[in-house]
Amino acid sequence: MNRISHQNHDVEWNAARATDLYGIEYWGAGHFQVSADGLVQVTADTGGGRGTINLLDIVDGLSERGLPMPVLLRIENLLDAQIAQINESFARAIAQSGYRGRYRGVFPIKVNQQSQIIEEVASFGARFGHGLEAGSKAELLIALATLDAMNGYIVCNGYKDEEFINLGLMAQKLGYRIFFVVETPAELPLLIQCSKAAGIRPRIGARVKLSSRVSGHWNATSGDRSIFGLTSMQLIDLVDTLKAHAMLDCMEMLHVHLGSQIPNIRDIRTGVMEACRYYVDLVREGAPLGNLDLGGGLAVDYEGSRSSHTHSMNYSMEEYCLDIIEVVMSILDPHDIPHPTIVTESGRALVAYGSVLLFNILDVTRFEAHALPEQVPESEHENVHNLWEVLKSITFERAQECYNDALFYRDEIRDLFRRGQISLRSRALAENVTLEILQRIKSVIIGNEDEYPELAGLEEALADIYYGNFSVFQSLPDIWAIDQVFPIMPIHRLDELPTRQAILADITCDCDGKIDRFAWDGTLNNTLPVHPLIEGKEYYLGAFLVGAYQETLGDLHNLLGDTHVVSVRINADGSFDYVKEVEGDSVADVLSYVEYHPQTLLQKFRNSAEQGVRAGHISATERQQLVELYATGLRGYTYFER
Repeated sequence: MNRISHQNHDVEWNAARATDLYGIEYWGAGHFQVSADGLVQVTADTGGGRGTINLLDIVDGLSERGLPMPVLLRIENLLDAQIAQINESFARAIAQSGYRGRYRGVFPIKVNQQSQIIEEVASFGARFGHGLEAGSKAELLIALATLDAMNGYIVCNGYKDEEFINLGLMAQKLGYRIFFVVETPAELPLLIQCSKAAGIRPRIGARVKLSSRVSGHWNATSGDRSIFGLTSMQLIDLVDTLKAHAMLDCMEMLHVHLGSQIPNIRDIRTGVMEACRYYVDLVREGAPLGNLDLGGGLAVDYEGSRSSHTHSMNYSMEEYCLDIIEVVMSILDPHDIPHPTIVTESGRALVAYGSVLLFNILDVTRFEAHALPEQVPESEHENVHNLWEVLKSITFERAQECYNDALFYRDEIRDLFRRGQISLRSRALAENVTLEILQRIKSVIIGNEDEYPELAGLEEALADIYYGNFSVFQSLPDIWAIDQVFPIMPIHRLDELPTRQAILADITCDCDGKIDRFAWDGTLNNTLPVHPLIEGKEYYLGAFLVGAYQETLGDLHNLLGDTHVVSVRINADGSFDYVKEVEGDSVADVLSYVEYHPQTLLQKFRNSAEQGVRAGHISATERQQLVELYATGLRGYTYFER
C-alpha cells in the first residue's frame, strides 16, 4: 500500500504516472485516458472521425442545467463502438479463416433493459443484423416493438407459456426471425401444441447442458448442475419427439451457454469444442440446424490486469472471435458439415463501457491524532503514561515492539473504561496517543514494509473514509451482493500526487454501504489512492464500466432512488451533445414505490402542524413555513444536495 507514499514523492508526478497507477490504459480499452492536465477523458468514434471530451466538462454542464451529483452518465458512442467491434471482429475472423458461415449477435435484454440502451442497440446494430435475446414475456414485447421485423434474430430463452409462444408464432408471419429455445423437457409439448393450432412451423432451438465447467465468479451457470438446459438423454428425447410429429426440420438451432464473464480463453475453447460435438451428432440425426448459439461469456477486464483473475480476462475480443471460428471449423470440417451461423449473446462486453457513475465526495474521516498535549498529566492512569513512553521511543528497529506495546496498553485502557475505572477524557487521550503512535510507525517503515509482515495491515487500518454521494445498493449493487470490482478513480486533479489512501462509504445508514476493494497498480487493494479534500471545492470520482446489470438490480435501500441519468454523444470536433436527460427520483417518487401517497402524507402533516398552532406550540406563520419545508422535501432529490 505504501508504494504511493514512498516511491513517488521523490519523482515528478504527471498524467502518465496517474495512468499507470489507476490502470486506465488497460481497463479503459482505448475509450478512457488521462489528459496532460490531469482530467479523465473519453475518446470515441463519431462517424466522421474520433472525438475526445473531458468528464469534468460534462459535470460542469450538468451543474449549469440544475442536475447535481450523483449522475449516471451514458456515452452513446461507446455502446456503438462495442457493437461495431464484436461484429467487425467476427467478420475479420471469418474472412481470415475462410469460414463459410456468418455471425449474428443478439443482445440479452436482461443485461440492461433501459429503453435508451435497447433502442440504441437496435438502431445502430441494424447495419450488422444485430438482434435481441428475450428471456421473458415482457422482454419479447420490447424486442418486437424495437427491432425491425426483417433485421436481426430474436432468441427466446427462459420459461415460455402459451401466451408467450403464440405471440412469437404470430410475429413470425410479420417476418421476425424468432427462435424458441427449448430449455426444459416440459416446454416442447406446449410448443408443438401451439404451433399446430396456429398452423405455423416454429424455428426451434435446443439448449444443451455442457459438462465443461468454466472458471470465474459465475461458473455455477455452466456444467452439469446448471439450472437450464437439456441433458444428453433429454436431447435425444427431443429429437425423437420432433421426428414423431414430423417437425425435426424445425430444429434450426443448437444453443449452449458457455458461462458468464469467463476470464480464461481456454475455457471458451473447451466449451465450444464440446458444443460442436453435439452439433455434429444432431446433424447426423437429421436435424438441419444451421445456427450455433454459444450464449454469453465474453468478459470485461474490470480489474485491468489482463489475467485469468475473476474480474479480468486473458484474451482480446479479436482472439475470442478467432478462437471460436477456428474451433468450429476444426470439429465440423472433418465431417463435411456446412459451417453454421455463429450466434453469441454478449451483453456486458457491449454495454459496460458506455455507463459511468459520477459522484462527489461529501466528507472525510481521518484516523489521525488531534493535537497532543506537551506532557501527560501526572494524575493520568499508569497505562496512559506507558502509551506516552511508547510514543517517545519509536524507531525503525523498534517498530514491531512499539506497535505491540501500543495495542496492549490501548486495550488495557479500554477494559478499564468498561469497568468504570477511568474517565471518558482519559480514554479519549489514550486513543489519541495510540493513533499518533500508529501513524509514526507507518511513517518510519515506509519503503521497508517487507521487513515487518505483521504490520502489513497498518496502512489499511489507518486509511481515510471518504463519504460519497451515492448508494451502493441503488447504483452499484453487485459490489455489495457478489463482491464485483469496478474501476473507480478521481476524474480530475490527476496531475497531483494522490497522497491519501481511503475506502469509500455511501450515504446509506448501513455498514455494508461501503467499497473496500479496488483495482489499481495491476492488482486488487483494500484502499484507493485519492487526493486531500480542498475546503469549498468539489472532489469528483467515477465508477466505470457499470452499464451491465447495475441499473435494473438496484434497490431502494433507505429510499434512495434512481440517480439522474444523462446521455451524451461525442462529436468529432471535441464537443458533445446532451442527447437526453432523465431526472432522478424525487422523495415523492420513492415514497409512492413503497405504497405511500405523497399528497396524503402532506395533508396528514398539515393537520399535525395545525394541531401545533391550536396548542400554542407554533404560530400560524411558522406552520406555513413548516408545511412548505415538508412539501419541498417531497419534491427534492433523494440524494444529498449542497
